[in-house]
Amino acid sequence: MKPFFLGKYEVKLPIVQGGMGVGVSLNGLASAVANEGGIGVISVAGLGLLYPEYKGSYAEKCIYGLREEIRKARLKTRGVLGVNIMVALSNFADMVRTAIEEKVDVIFAGAGLPLDLPSYLGDDSKTMLVPIVSSPRAAKLLCGKWNAVYGYLPDALVVEGPKAGGHLGFKTDQIEDEHYSLEHLIPEVVAVAKSYADSKDIPVIAAGGISNGNDIAKFLALGASAVQMGSIFVPTDECDASVEFKKVYVNADKRDVRIIQSPVGMPGRAFDGEFIHNVAEGREKPKSCPFHCIKTCDYTKSPYCIIKALYNAAKGNMKKGYAFAGTNAYLADKISSVKEVIERLKTEFLLSKRTV
Repeated sequence: MKPFFLGKYEVKLPIVQGGMGVGVSLNGLASAVANEGGIGVISVAGLGLLYPEYKGSYAEKCIYGLREEIRKARLKTRGVLGVNIMVALSNFADMVRTAIEEKVDVIFAGAGLPLDLPSYLGDDSKTMLVPIVSSPRAAKLLCGKWNAVYGYLPDALVVEGPKAGGHLGFKTDQIEDEHYSLEHLIPEVVAVAKSYADSKDIPVIAAGGISNGNDIAKFLALGASAVQMGSIFVPTDECDASVEFKKVYVNADKRDVRIIQSPVGMPGRAFDGEFIHNVAEGREKPKSCPFHCIKTCDYTKSPYCIIKALYNAAKGNMKKGYAFAGTNAYLADKISSVKEVIERLKTEFLLSKRTV
């Protein structure tokens, strides 16, 4: 696998570890992937829940938690570190400012278009900005807006297809439509990126349902510079979630992966389970909202509290939560180390290249 450049950073391994919250990809997983030459990514979602000992409001705990996670990761690696910040978060601005102040290498921003993201950079900022898009139209709109308003172009583009885990930037009827497949999207977004080649090299990163070395080879051949992989890193020793959460991935089969409707207002892909069934029967309606973590969420109309559900699951309480997962997440058969996972991917990649 060839290295690629993300701004000034040479990424030796063209793999970005997807940001997974709440509490799934923190400093442990991110630093382990970075140490293998990829980009390790900390999810900022729900960090306030993970640092209850810090005195202050939920918003203040989130800021403290992000500073702590970045600093802890820095003690473990000299590799490239990123944070994943959902545009839909109520504290999006706080998280962006904090990440830049902590001089994190990359911000990945999705679950909405981060149209004003460059406005947070200062003259001495070192952080690279990478939006996550689901269509060439979104890529073109965002590049045009950033260029016109801020004189800044994305340092890379992540293209997340409909096979991803978590929230999907597609309508429900588009998820199985081949016209919206990642195989179709990558060449189209690569063309958008190349239209700015005279101003900036914008690498394109393929994401969603990528589960082996053959997939990596396929998307690199389609013009991507790298791939983003999330689910494959959950059943690893270094993943920050509980062992019980990891075992859900190991014990699942294909029938367990399903599309759900999230309180965020987007369809999402997750493992089926008791909690999701209870939601369907109206047993998980929140009685209050102490966090207001999502801009669009109204707890009086929400079927459940997503931040609590994801937090509970990551801590191992699967009766009160569920696990987001990519379409191929059920393929895991054991808990491995990050190094073992990446060595397997490298072997599969080499074998796929030899058979072409």
